[in-house]
Amino acid sequence: MIYDFDKIIDRRSTESAKWQKYGPDVLPMWVADMDFVSPEPVIQALQKRVSHGVFGYPTTPPEMSATIIDRLDRFHHWCVEPEDLVFVPGVVTGFNMASHALADPNGSVLVQTPVYFPFLSAPQNAGMARDEMELTRLEDGTYAVDMQAFESAITDQTRLFILCNPHNPVGRVFRQDELECMAEICLRHNVVICSDEIHCDLVFNGNQHISIASLDPEIAQNTITLIAPSKTYNLAGLECSVAIIQNPDLREKFQRARQGLVGWVNLMGMLAGTVAYRQGQEWLDQLLAYLESNRDYLYDYVQRELPGISMAKPEGTYLGWLDCRQSGIEGSPFEFFLEKAQVATNEGSAFGKGGEGFVRLNFGCPRSMLSEALERMKAALQTL
Repeated sequence: MIYDFDKIIDRRSTESAKWQKYGPDVLPMWVADMDFVSPEPVIQALQKRVSHGVFGYPTTPPEMSATIIDRLDRFHHWCVEPEDLVFVPGVVTGFNMASHALADPNGSVLVQTPVYFPFLSAPQNAGMARDEMELTRLEDGTYAVDMQAFESAITDQTRLFILCNPHNPVGRVFRQDELECMAEICLRHNVVICSDEIHCDLVFNGNQHISIASLDPEIAQNTITLIAPSKTYNLAGLECSVAIIQNPDLREKFQRARQGLVGWVNLMGMLAGTVAYRQGQEWLDQLLAYLESNRDYLYDYVQRELPGISMAKPEGTYLGWLDCRQSGIEGSPFEFFLEKAQVATNEGSAFGKGGEGFVRLNFGCPRSMLSEALERMKAALQTL
């Protein structure tokens, strides 16, 4: 089947947070939510389930676990067992549960900034302090982990490190040597790793996603890995995610962190996730080609048409991280583009230290929409 990712889908009357947050004249290029129809097998499976007409309390279907286990083996060379899987409504829920599972009144959680902003509040939600280390921005706009700074940021109180890989918002897909070094440091300091790998399927040519827990059995015993079909197949509203925890004691702590507040994954989410992972590869292959083309279009346009703005090509995700610090914009570039261009991005400072003067732009949309947003931004910059 050939999928048409150029098709414009009207989402303004569909209770879409992305499209309803701002006014009707604003192009929403912010939240990580693609403007593409999900794979046809998923839609058909959901329609068939709806026609049944009964929506009682669900169980976790064995085929969902089997599908994930097979996928991890085939695509990530990582062997896990059914008992290693814990289903949760979302990845944000998952890393908050991990923080609660390791909660200590005197403890802290390490994050690497700039980073997806729910990382910044998870430690406080669990009653812990937040340790930070800032990623190093290189001359070409890419980011690296200063391992000495990483280790120095760990204290005797650090209980958990929340890793984002592929990284949101800077677009890095960390190499094996980088992951091994971070894992070794965490093992040496008795710091548990919680790895948010929600974008693991959205990696571009020349890069390879490696699950940090797959590197070594000892690392696996010290890691909570979070994945989901939501970003990959545009199923975020159905809330289906899974934590992979091979250490039984750590898994038990994670389960206890539900505290009667975190329930099961809903029936439709479980079904959609299973079908997407089983039958969505054709759609995903075409999506990745389209996203990579959009990425290259965005990169070339920024370099050519947006003076004073720069970006590195993301290695993964569908999020561009635009450096606006040399553009001449006074104040917040997010507010400037919202007011002057009617384009909604994400405010860089919301991602923590190192995000000031940046905006995050979602290019997971039809090319015509991306092109219009960039033309508006270009016209706004010409008024400076």
